[in-house]
Amino acid sequence: MIEIKEEKEKKENAIIVGVKIGTESRQAVESNLDELERLAETAGARILFRVVQSKNKIDPAYFIGRGKLEEIAFLVEQNDVSLILFDDELNPSQIRNIEKLINRKIIDRTGLILDIFASHAKTKEARTQVELAQLEYLYSRLTKAWTHLSKQVGGIGTKGPGEKQIETDRRLIRARIKILKSKLEKIESRQITKSLKRKEYFKISLVGYTNAGKSTLLNLLTDANVLAEDKLFATLDSTTRAYSINSKSKILISDTVGFIRKLPPTLVASFRSTLNVVRQADAIIHVVDASSPALEEHIAVVNKTLEELESNKKPRLLVFNKIDLLKTKHERFFLFERYPEALFVSAAKGINIGKLKTKLKSFYEENLGDYSIRLNIEEAKKIAQIHKYATVLSTDYADDKVLIKFKASKKNYLKIKKGKNEEVSN
Repeated sequence: MIEIKEEKEKKENAIIVGVKIGTESRQAVESNLDELERLAETAGARILFRVVQSKNKIDPAYFIGRGKLEEIAFLVEQNDVSLILFDDELNPSQIRNIEKLINRKIIDRTGLILDIFASHAKTKEARTQVELAQLEYLYSRLTKAWTHLSKQVGGIGTKGPGEKQIETDRRLIRARIKILKSKLEKIESRQITKSLKRKEYFKISLVGYTNAGKSTLLNLLTDANVLAEDKLFATLDSTTRAYSINSKSKILISDTVGFIRKLPPTLVASFRSTLNVVRQADAIIHVVDASSPALEEHIAVVNKTLEELESNKKPRLLVFNKIDLLKTKHERFFLFERYPEALFVSAAKGINIGKLKTKLKSFYEENLGDYSIRLNIEEAKKIAQIHKYATVLSTDYADDKVLIKFKASKKNYLKIKKGKNEEVSN
């Protein structure tokens, strides 16, 4: 019997384009293009060339200038290139002008990220959020590059609503956007209901630049079985799992979509319900890829995104992951000296995970309250419940009463308080 294997989608040949403005360093531009290349490869492109243009300011008509675009047009014709990717967001007029010079698909960084999100969206919530972000992005960009997509069999920039919506006019797109926003409002309403049920728990959110290893860390701590791959944006949906501090207490740990430089505003807005786990967290663990040469920029991007989410004032722990990938003692020493309060772990190798668990316990214990309850001495069941759900600090007997002082989480305190006979105080 002959096994017929499905042929993988053919990779598209692409050119990536960056611009060096003013005194910006060439190294910084190349680093940004390295990331754009990883994004492109994640989307299924093969990068043949990278082009960097130095300018004092962005060309309002052609972004990098007509002359450089004509050079790119020559490369396109000579090398079977079907796709040009720009490392910045292009406005509609720039796209139209570039298309006139280069008769190929023109996609900017935002469009590329949206395309990857469309490929990775698996749940109904994620698909709805991505489609809304794509339509809002495409609404002002209905140029000739999009008019032929329904005739294509696929490719980068054609996933999600593109194939279904190209032939529609803006009125229909506005109607679709309205429907999607209504769906997301219902999803968010359900999320709020779910979060109310969790409000008594101490909640920690894992945040970080995409591919920092958050999902691997969540899997290690909670056996979450979340998809963890060495690629950008492997995880789009938030996942929450319980982590046992001890036999009496649990906390909730959530993983969510990774952040990235120039994260499209349409995505941040559309993923509001998913990112609510960050807003609702009591504390944040900021996971950083210690092996990344751009880790300081990644830290800055995450900090800025947390500020936009109004979550930058929460208790926070900086965790450098993938320390097993650091090649020299000098690299490790530099990080230890620069970030003395941080933890250095490897989720893949299990290095220093015990220290992380100790910190999780500290986060939890800082959330504990001091309470006391006075009971009748014969209430053995209630006394046993206190010992089950709390840490007893002292027990004082007087006549037929007993005063018990204890530490407990808010959730366990409410369990103990339920059905009390005497006043509970803190």
